[in-house]
Amino acid sequence: MSEGTVKKILIVEDDEFLRSLTAKRLEKEGYQISIAADGALALTGITTEKPDLVLLDLLLPNVNGFEVLEKMDKKMPVVVFSNLGQKEDIEKAKSLGADDFLIKANFTLDDVVAKVNSYLKG
Repeated sequence: MSEGTVKKILIVEDDEFLRSLTAKRLEKEGYQISIAADGALALTGITTEKPDLVLLDLLLPNVNGFEVLEKMDKKMPVVVFSNLGQKEDIEKAKSLGADDFLIKANFTLDDVVAKVNSYLKG
């Protein structure tokens, strides 16, 4: 990839271990990574970093993922990855603008990479 085409991803996840694993894996794929540990930082990051895609947890301190979806001025794909896997949670996230939904218990980092690539390289 040439310098001008590096895609930026904002990872919004309060679990430091998962956030770090995901960031390292996506960096290996050639993406530029920003991280936010809570919803308030996510909203700031979306505004300042202007990511090409947001990976968003729903259960976050301060401002939760649903509130982030409501408040963000959506100009990029949002892939929710959360332990909330009830049909109502998925429908609510999608109704608020999430493009996709991964349930943490059911996915691997390869799944995350494949999903991100489908939006940013497809």
